[in-house]
This record gives sequence, C-alpha cells and structure tokens, in this order.
Amino acid sequence: MRGFLIAAPRSGSGKTVLTLGLLRALRRGGLTVASGKVGPDYIDPAFHAAATGRPCLSLDSWAMRPASLAAVLADLGAAAGTNLAVIEGVMGLFDGAPVALSAQERQSGGHLTDGSTASLAALTGWPVILVLDVTGQAASAAAVARGFVTHRRDVSVAAVVLNRVAGARHEDTLRRAFADSLPDVPVIGAVPRDQRLDLPHRHLGLVQACEHQALDRFLDAAADLVENHLDMAALRAIAGQHRDSGPLWQSASTEAPVLLPPPGQRIAVARDEAFAFAYPAQLRMWQASGAEVLPFSPLADEAPAAEADAVFLPGGYPELHAARLAQASRFRQGMATAARRGGWIYGECGGFMTLGDSLTDADGVAHPMLGLLPLHTSFADRRLHLGYRRGVQVNDGPFGPAGTIVRGHEFHYATVCPPRPGEASPPAEPLFHAEDAAGMPLGAMGLRRVRDGLRVAGSFLHAIDVE
Repeated sequence: MRGFLIAAPRSGSGKTVLTLGLLRALRRGGLTVASGKVGPDYIDPAFHAAATGRPCLSLDSWAMRPASLAAVLADLGAAAGTNLAVIEGVMGLFDGAPVALSAQERQSGGHLTDGSTASLAALTGWPVILVLDVTGQAASAAAVARGFVTHRRDVSVAAVVLNRVAGARHEDTLRRAFADSLPDVPVIGAVPRDQRLDLPHRHLGLVQACEHQALDRFLDAAADLVENHLDMAALRAIAGQHRDSGPLWQSASTEAPVLLPPPGQRIAVARDEAFAFAYPAQLRMWQASGAEVLPFSPLADEAPAAEADAVFLPGGYPELHAARLAQASRFRQGMATAARRGGWIYGECGGFMTLGDSLTDADGVAHPMLGLLPLHTSFADRRLHLGYRRGVQVNDGPFGPAGTIVRGHEFHYATVCPPRPGEASPPAEPLFHAEDAAGMPLGAMGLRRVRDGLRVAGSFLHAIDVE
C-alpha cells in the first residue's frame, strides 16, 4: 500500500488543517484516499472522515500489538480501494511514551514502539512530509529541519512544507536556506497563514467535527489553500516511492486479530455528541468477527436495543450534556432494563461517569446519572489525567477472564469525589490494577459490580488492544 505520514516538530504547527485540506483536495481530484491518525485520538479522525467520506482509523504502535497494527493498516487499504493512505502524526515527530531500546536491540534491528509518528514511519517504511511552522523564523528553519532529517536513520523525511509563511520575501529567504542546507530534501509547498482556517478548541482538543458549523465550506477552503500552495504532483510521487521494507508488514496474518474481544454478540453502542469517542477500527473488527453493532443515542433519549446482550458507553462529553442525560427517561429506563438482562454493560471515561451516581458540571451543578456504579465525578475542580495505561483485569470482566491485560490511554479532567455523608453505595471492586507506559504502578483503576444478576464495569481507560 502506498502512503506517507504528515508530521511536525511540535503540536500546533498546523498539520491537522493541512492534512484536512490535502485529503479534501485529493478527493476533489477524483482519488479515493484513506486516512489514518497516529496515537489515541478520537477528535481529529472525525474531521478526516468528513474530508474523505470514509472512516479514519487510529494507529498506535504503543497500545496495539504489531499484528493488530498490521490488521488495521490492511483494513485501511481495503477501505481506500486505491491503496493510497495519508496518515496524520501526533505531537512532534519523535514524541512518544517513555520507552527505549537497548543498544543490543537497536543493533539487531529492533524498532521503538513508543506510539510516536517516527515509530510508525519506521515500522511501515513510509516517508514523512515535515510541516514546519516558520512563524518568526527564516534560515533557522532549515537548521531545525536538518536536525529532524538526520535524527533517526530508520525514518525518511522525504519533503518539507513551510507553513504560515509571512510573504514572498519570507518564502524566498526560506527556500534559499533550504537549498543550501538540505538540497536533497525538497520544499514542496509554502503555505501562508490564513486565520479563517483556525479551528476552535476545547479542553480535550478541537471542538468535535459534528459541532463545527459549515464544515464542508471549511474543508473546501482548506483544500483550496493546499492546491494553491503545494506541489500536488510531487506529493503523489513521494507516496509512490515509499520503502516497503518496514518490519510491520511481516506481522500481517490471514487471521486478523480483533483488538478488544466483543463483550457480546449484539452490542448496543451509544453514538452521539456526548458519546463520540469510539474507535472505528474496533467497531469494524467487532462486526468482522460476527458481532452486531446497534447504535443508539442517549441524547435523543433512545434506549439500547432490546435484543442487545451487551451495552458500550464510549467516552465523549457527557459533562456538556449532563442536564439532558439526567432528564432522558427512556435512556435511563432502557439502561436499567439492559442491566437486569445480565449482559456486560461497559463504560469508559465519559461513559464510565455516566454509569455512576452523579456528575457535577463545570458550574458546580450536580446531575443524577444512571446509578449503576458507586461513583461521583466532578468538573468543578478540573485536574488533568493524561498518558498511556496498561491495565490488568482483577477479576473476570468485559475484556475476558481475570488477568487479561488491556492497553489504552487516559485523558480527562474529571475528579472522583468521595461518597456523600451517610450514603450507602452498592458494593463494587476495582476493574484494573494499572501502570503507566514506564511501568510505574498507578494502583486500582475503574470499578466492577457483579451481583444480583448485574454485570457492570467501567474506567477512565480508553481501551485499545489486549496483550
């Protein structure tokens, strides 16, 4: 499969807008293109899907087994039809989890699996297009690029795009510096700053694509910018020149893994603005394994399907819609009915909070939630919890028997509140014993309640794959 990665020295360099413009421009040019996003991200992939008309799949070298990663890439290629993949990186090119290879492992051909864009580039053999925000820089930008080009021999930086260029003189100075310093790495674009293409942000990243007003006009404007200022022919040529020696392709198997095992045969999955954080690759693999995915909308006061034998509440922004969820009587009654049927009910992050007793919003207003787990959460005192997590199931749970190891990511600002005075909560036990990417123990994580026919579990972990 042909492909390339779009990366930058740091977050905030403009790679998302350029990626979206490129995806829409390729689609307008008659190509069927697939897109991917490096790392544990739910928000950017929804913008990609709007630009291409196809699901964007997340690719994570830390959280996914090599065979899982190869299977997701194979699914990406099958979805594209044309075998052209455009992958947006995460953070800076070399930024990832704090893991390292020994000198012996490096000499034997080992590769970092730290979740970074560089690791995926090394694993696939695909070239990198480096996006440089040149605001306030001239010739120094070439020195920055040289460092990125030479930093790792197993990562090929094939071209540079200069972003947020101030004008013609600025562009001329930059191109001269790159011609002198990096004659073998072409500058294939010089894109001016356009504040009309700045995307609004929220505490977890961009405001969701489904909330973005006039999204199609935005994507077309980004495509116009890319077509006017990038050498599209050179970009397509680079995609066709990728090295196919990446070790990831050796992990391909005719028996593709399923990432997380399905918690049931018919799985009701909450899908709306409050519960948008489900990985498309996971849902697709559940379906490929024979499970049925039955979407429903809690915000529309829909109950999970009566025939469902499991319910999944993904993460999202329930705190922004807590009052509506508290008043959604059909949703609440349907969840209580589903719980009595005895199938697994699982919630992660926002879904976990919704399974609890109450959720306090940023204004300090407490809203009653489903009451299926003894949990009170609050956004009135926000605290950031961020990083890769490795969780070992304490007992049998939604992902398998006791001892099942799940890899994923935690990213939220909610705090867990102590029980209220005199409150007699139903008993629950930890779902995981957790540690971070460096192996540092984090203690108990999540809750599991299995009694009186109920099987309810949840945690702040966004689960990605099992070990």
